[in-house]
Amino acid sequence: MPSSLDAILRPRSVAVIGASRKRGTIAAEVFHNLLHHGFPGAVYPVNPHSQVVQSVRAWRSVEEIPDPVDLAVLVVPAAQVPEAVEACGRKGVKGIVTITAGFAETGAEGRALQARIDESLRKWGMRMVGPNCLGVLNADPSVRLDATFAPTFPPYGNVAFSSQSGALGLAILDQAKELGVGISQFVSVGNKADVGGNDLLEHWEVDPQTEVILLYMENLGDPRRFMELSRRIARKKPIAVVKSGRTEAGARAASSHTGALAGMDVAVDALLGQAGVIRTDTIDELFDVAMLLANQPVPRGRRVAVLTNAGGPGIMASDACESRGLIVAQLAEGTQGTLRTFLPAEASVKNPVDMIASATAESYRRALRILLDDPTVDSVLVVFVTPIVTDAEDVAAAIMEASAGTEKTVVTCFMGRHGVHEAVTSLRARRIPSYAFPESAAAALARASGYGAWLAAPEGRIPDLDGVDRELARPVLADLGPRGARWLRPQEVRAVLAAYGIRTPRAIEAHAADEAARLSDEVGFPLVMKLASDTITHKTDVGGVVLGLRDREAVRAAFLAMEERMTARGRRAEMRGALLQQMVEGGVETFVGATRDPQYGHLLGFGIGGVHVELWKDVAFRVAPIRDVEARAMLDQIKARALLDGFRGGPKVDKESLTEVLLRVSRMVGDHPQIVEVDVNPLIALPDGCVAVDARIRVARG
Repeated sequence: MPSSLDAILRPRSVAVIGASRKRGTIAAEVFHNLLHHGFPGAVYPVNPHSQVVQSVRAWRSVEEIPDPVDLAVLVVPAAQVPEAVEACGRKGVKGIVTITAGFAETGAEGRALQARIDESLRKWGMRMVGPNCLGVLNADPSVRLDATFAPTFPPYGNVAFSSQSGALGLAILDQAKELGVGISQFVSVGNKADVGGNDLLEHWEVDPQTEVILLYMENLGDPRRFMELSRRIARKKPIAVVKSGRTEAGARAASSHTGALAGMDVAVDALLGQAGVIRTDTIDELFDVAMLLANQPVPRGRRVAVLTNAGGPGIMASDACESRGLIVAQLAEGTQGTLRTFLPAEASVKNPVDMIASATAESYRRALRILLDDPTVDSVLVVFVTPIVTDAEDVAAAIMEASAGTEKTVVTCFMGRHGVHEAVTSLRARRIPSYAFPESAAAALARASGYGAWLAAPEGRIPDLDGVDRELARPVLADLGPRGARWLRPQEVRAVLAAYGIRTPRAIEAHAADEAARLSDEVGFPLVMKLASDTITHKTDVGGVVLGLRDREAVRAAFLAMEERMTARGRRAEMRGALLQQMVEGGVETFVGATRDPQYGHLLGFGIGGVHVELWKDVAFRVAPIRDVEARAMLDQIKARALLDGFRGGPKVDKESLTEVLLRVSRMVGDHPQIVEVDVNPLIALPDGCVAVDARIRVARG
C-alpha cells in the first residue's frame, strides 16, 4: 500500500542540497553515506559553488537537475532553508529531510523560519522530516538509503526506530550494530515540523519489513491520536518506547486529591499502558526488549524456568524475575523426575534448575528441551557461566538445537570471557537473545510478558449506561462563575452526580445552629456534619467534619463548636454553614477522581479513600474515556485490593458497582470538558452498591 512517506523512506532519487566536498562536515558525510552504502538510485549533489562534489557532477540548484527528484536532503544554513524548500516545491520534489538546525528550538526568529517552511510544505503538498535532525535510513537491501551523517550503518532486520533526538540517534545506530539488532528503517524526527511519531506509526503499520517499532520521544505530539493508533497497531506489531521527562519540574500546586496524585508522567504511563505500548526506562532496556521481541515469540504468560550451571547466578536470575512480576514456575513432578535421570545427585531439579559447574553442552540440550516441554513453563532463561571444562560455543549450539521449533520464549545470559563473544554472536544470529547479566534478561522478559498479557486480555468496550441524563447536568456545569472557574456547591455536586446515576446520601445545608437542629430530623440519624465553604478544600484539616451525631442537641452543639473552631482560626467568614448528611456505616472507603491535563485530557484515578489517600498514593490511573475492562483492571491494580475482597473478615464489596462508578465518572468528564477536577472521596463501597458520601467538582474555561 503506497504511503505518503515513501518518497522519504523509499525514494528512487535523492538530491543533497548543500552537498560539500570537504569530508568531515555534515554536508559532506550525508552525501558520502548515500554513495558509500549503495543507494541504487540517482544521487545529485546541489552546490552553487562547485561543479563536482566527491567525483559526482554537481548542480547549481535543484531545479536545474534534468531528471525527477523524489527526496531532497537539506544541509544549507537555516536562513537559506525556506527558499530551498520553495525550490523543491517548484521542482516537484515529494519528500524533504532538513538536517539543518536553527529553527523552533532556538526561539522566536527560528519559529518564524519554521513557519515559512510549514507554509511551503502545505502549498506544494510535500512531506518533511526535521528540521534539526540526524536524517533517515532504510537498511532494506533493495533500498540501502543512508541519508544521515552517522558513521554507522546498522545490520538489516525487522526493527523500525524513531528518535526525537539526533544526538541520541547516533548512539542508537551504534548500539544496534553492537547488539546485532537488525534495523528496517530509522528516522530522526527532530523538531517534527511535519512528520512526527504518529505519521511513522501509520507508515510502519503497513510496512512489510517492519515487525517491531521502537520510539524515543520527548513528547507525544497528539496524545489522543497516538493512543488511537498504538492501540490498533500494537495488536499486530509490538511498540516499545523510551519517553524522557519523567519528572515535572515546578509541578503545579493541586487543590484536589486527584490533581496532587496525578503528575505528568502518571498520564504518560496510563496512556501507554492502555494502548499496549511497552515503556522502558533506558535506551539499554529498550534494546534489550527489542532483542527479545524481534527474535522470539511473545511470552504466553509470566511463568519462567531458569536453567543454569551456577547456583549464584541462578538465584540472581530468579530474584530478578520475581521482583519484576514474573513467576518462577513450579515445575511438574514429571519434569523434575526426568531431569534427575541424567543430572548429578548434587544438582537441583527444582526451579531454578542448577546443573552445577560440571554440566556439559549435552546437559544443557537435554534439560532445555525438557523444560520447554513442561506445561507449567511459558519461557526459559538459560544462564551459562564459563567454567574450564565446558566450551561456550558448544553450549550455544546445544541451546540452538534444543530450542529449534519451540513456540515458547527462550533467552540466554552468558557470563564470563572465554569464548563468550563468539557464542553470543552465534546465538543472536540464530535469533536467540543473549544478555550480559541475568537482571537484563529478566527485565526484558517481564516487559515482553506484560505485553503478552495485554494481547491476551479482551479489548473491552465503552458500555451504554442506564440512568445518565447529560442535559440535566449541563446548566449546572456551564456556569463557570464571574472569574471563569469555580468549585460547585454541594447541592450542585449532588445534582451532577445524580444526573450520571451516582448514588449520594440524603443531605441538607443549614446556616445556623437552631436551623441545623430542626433540619436534622429530615436527614435522619445518625448523621454527619460537614463544613460548607467555597474556599476551604480539605475540611478535616480545620475540624470541619463531625461524625456520628445521633440527636438534635448533638447537632446543635456540633454546629456551635464548628463555628468556634473557625472563629479561633480567623476563618469564620469562610464558613457558609454546615451540610447535614445521612451517615453511611460499614463498607470500604474508596476514592474515585478525575483531573484534566491540558495535553492528555482527563485522567481518572481509583484507590482506597479517606484522609490518607495522598499519603499512601496507592492509586491506579487511566486516561479517559475508559473501557469496561480497564475499569476492572484499575480495581485489581492497587496494592490494597485485598480490602475489596473481605480482608480479615471485612466486608466483601460490590466490585461491579465500583467499576460502574468509574465508567460513569469517565462518561461525565467526557460529556463536559469544562470539568477540571473531580474528587469522590470517600466513595463507600458496600456489599450491595456504592455511595458517594463526599464529592467535589471544579469547572473552568479551556
